[in-house]
Amino acid sequence: MERSLFGFIIRYSKRDQLLIVPLVLASMVFYFLSLDLPKTIINQAIQGKSFPDPGSTAPFLKIHFALPGFLGGGVLALFDGIEMQRLPYLLVLTIVLLVLIVINGVLKFQINTMKGWMGERMLRRLRYVLFDHILRFPLPRFRRVKAAEMATMIKDEVEPLGGFIGEAFITPLFLGTQALTALFFIIFQHLALGMVALGIVLLQAFIIPAMRRRLLVLSKQRQLDARLLAGRIAECVDGIVEIHSNDTSNYERAEFSARLGKLFRIRFELYQRKFLIKFWNNFLSQVTPFLFYSIGGYLVIVGKLDIGALVAVIAAYKDLPTPVKELIDWDQQRLDVQIKYNQVLEQFSAEDLTPAEVQAMMDTPALPTQGTLRAANLSLTDESGAKLVDGVSFEAGLAEHVAIVGAQGCGGGELAQLLARLVYPTSGTIEVGGIDMTRAPEAVTGRAIAYVGSPAYMFPVSVRENLLYGLKHRVIKERTYEDDEALRERAFHVREARRTGTPEIDIDSDWIDYAAAGVPGAQEMETRIVEVLQVVDLQETIFELGLRSAVASERSADLGASVLRARRALHAELDSLGIGEWVERFDAARYNRNATLAENLLFGTPVGRKFDIDNLAKNDYVRRVLVETGLIEDLLKTGHKLAETMVELFSGLPAGHEFFERYSFIRHEDLPHVEEILGRVRESGLAGIGEDDRNDLLGLPFKLIQARHRLGLMDEAFEARVVEARRYFAAHLPAQLIGAIEFFDPERYNSASSLQDNMLFGRIVAGQAGAATRIGALLRKVLDELGLRPQVVKIGLDYQVGVGGARLAVADRQKIAMARAIIRRPAVLIVDQAVAVLDSASQLRVTTNVLEHRKDRCVIWFLNRIDLAERFGQVIVLERGRLAERGSFVELKSGGGALKKLLSAG
Repeated sequence: MERSLFGFIIRYSKRDQLLIVPLVLASMVFYFLSLDLPKTIINQAIQGKSFPDPGSTAPFLKIHFALPGFLGGGVLALFDGIEMQRLPYLLVLTIVLLVLIVINGVLKFQINTMKGWMGERMLRRLRYVLFDHILRFPLPRFRRVKAAEMATMIKDEVEPLGGFIGEAFITPLFLGTQALTALFFIIFQHLALGMVALGIVLLQAFIIPAMRRRLLVLSKQRQLDARLLAGRIAECVDGIVEIHSNDTSNYERAEFSARLGKLFRIRFELYQRKFLIKFWNNFLSQVTPFLFYSIGGYLVIVGKLDIGALVAVIAAYKDLPTPVKELIDWDQQRLDVQIKYNQVLEQFSAEDLTPAEVQAMMDTPALPTQGTLRAANLSLTDESGAKLVDGVSFEAGLAEHVAIVGAQGCGGGELAQLLARLVYPTSGTIEVGGIDMTRAPEAVTGRAIAYVGSPAYMFPVSVRENLLYGLKHRVIKERTYEDDEALRERAFHVREARRTGTPEIDIDSDWIDYAAAGVPGAQEMETRIVEVLQVVDLQETIFELGLRSAVASERSADLGASVLRARRALHAELDSLGIGEWVERFDAARYNRNATLAENLLFGTPVGRKFDIDNLAKNDYVRRVLVETGLIEDLLKTGHKLAETMVELFSGLPAGHEFFERYSFIRHEDLPHVEEILGRVRESGLAGIGEDDRNDLLGLPFKLIQARHRLGLMDEAFEARVVEARRYFAAHLPAQLIGAIEFFDPERYNSASSLQDNMLFGRIVAGQAGAATRIGALLRKVLDELGLRPQVVKIGLDYQVGVGGARLAVADRQKIAMARAIIRRPAVLIVDQAVAVLDSASQLRVTTNVLEHRKDRCVIWFLNRIDLAERFGQVIVLERGRLAERGSFVELKSGGGALKKLLSAG
């Protein structure tokens, strides 16, 4: 990056800046003419100085300049003009003035448009350069920076820089020439008035910047504190579990309030000084007209200045304070953005930045396929000078499995990262198949070596996209565009990418390297994914995710038919076993006591938020149905009784008690609010409470499940009225709401319900011991018999994992990371305690499966369980970063050395 902001601007936008300069200069010519023409209109056309008689004529476009005395006096004649009478003369002059104004406006519009384009292009370039630097930061750098601060700097802090870049040279040129033109015009009319204007301008140029120096200091401090505030918010979000578990939420509130107070104090002083500067700027701008009216008026009275010239001077000065003020503002902005640029430069500069050529895209780099992995005298020193890895040397075949073991702090994790070339060694080399990995580009290391650490990071996309992420090294097949609009859009993107120095690569092309995964195409990739899921013991989890997913039938032509076939088969299986009543099936003519009242009323699954259970009480159409069917008052009374029961049963329980999740309709934090509502009911009765209280009470019964909650609040007559309301709901549903719900139908697939709910087409009865487990097993059996398991797994692969994989269990995230590494078949797989979060049985199963799957390929595994080292051909024992011993597990165990001590200690 350029050390100076203006150096950056000149280097990348010099051509665009120069293209605007002629427009700026041209605009000044028309601006000067628009200033001079009003004087001619007043003196010659309106006052009639050129028309002594009613029928006389005067030359139009007569261009004669009277030179002032300090320029030698006399008249400069350029054109004698066209003779015209007084009224046409006036009309033509005013039309010419309008044309000049329009031309000047068009030029300003074009200048501003070009400045905007240039600024946005440079902002795009700058943001890309900063993000590119992040990708090239050495790994240890990320231990000293906060993700939120880096994101804030790229997103928000460089935004003003982009706006300023378009203004950097053109704005001072435009405003400066405009101010000089106006000032020259005033001096040209009368020297004394010109000197007055010049004096005020110089006074503004001296006083205002001097007053703004403190603003720069405050702006810099505000920016730093705002960045720290963003970082602190991110820290609290990341550490929210620790905050709650240690009861430090009030400490964090106080600490955050203190930060806000400091920021407020800075902003308060900033605004005080800003408005004081504005006051003085406005005052100086208003003093000048006073001097013009007094001095200029005197000159007109004594006959040394004509009235048209005075009016023109005043009109010209009206245009002078604005560019002067904006020039001062530009100078303030220049200093401000230079500070911002320097701060960004400071954060994003790194001496050990990875060279760009190391990360260059390569089509088919030479990869190791046979030979050995050789580590020679590997050492790694941290910033304090401590040796984390000290002179480690070993050799392993590319078909060998190596275990790394050691006590805590042994340096195993650091050695794993060195071998994966995630960090560069302080000294020593790593060769894989004869290729020096310490010098190889990432196109080689990123394909030949796979690394799985802990905790693994999941991108906020689907499971499938996370699994295939490691295969997106380069574009495999360019996307073809047939639509003209898409072609134009693509051409525009390429053109702008070239102008801004950003990649032209089409992100919508096919990036997945199927060959690296050992398959010819996308269809075979599905089989490969399922195979890898079995290796990491994840297939059942993905299957469960598929069962819980709702899938539109349009995604698969035969999905709906397959699910209906499975539904019929499951019901037949249940009936044949005599347990058909364990699932209370949906019946349009009956109330389902194992479903919520909301499900019974809607008799369908909401699509979107319109008929969401939490919104039903406020939904206009639902309220209409309840009123028309006479249910609304009964539901309100039921809600009141539910609220009383919940407060009575749960008010003494601590937050987080299991009963709140299993039985309560109210969250623990909502209990005080419900108690307040009950208090208002006692005072005013149900008829006297407000609309919000009615909605809160009315919403409670919608969550009631008769068979599960057994509160005795609904009898058969009430249930029958709900079924009647159900019919009314479906019969009178407005056309605009038809898409907001998908009704239950025994002969139709419900795309708003999960696959499991579609198969059950009902609810498992409450109170039947083991019903959920046994029915779940039968459901899986039916899917296996019908050959639908692969389809369900495929649907599960589309499950969105959430930010950082938050919707998945930690163990499942680690398994996906392991599968992501395995699927691309690297020459060397390096595992850094990646299965430590799994239970013992799962650790053993996954480790065994991975080693078996890669029996002909190299695996280097830093183990958290030393006993698992028995399954590896070679064992490396580390002590404080040094190689203590290595050999086979049997040899080292019987030798009484470091491994024997570790086993004894464990």
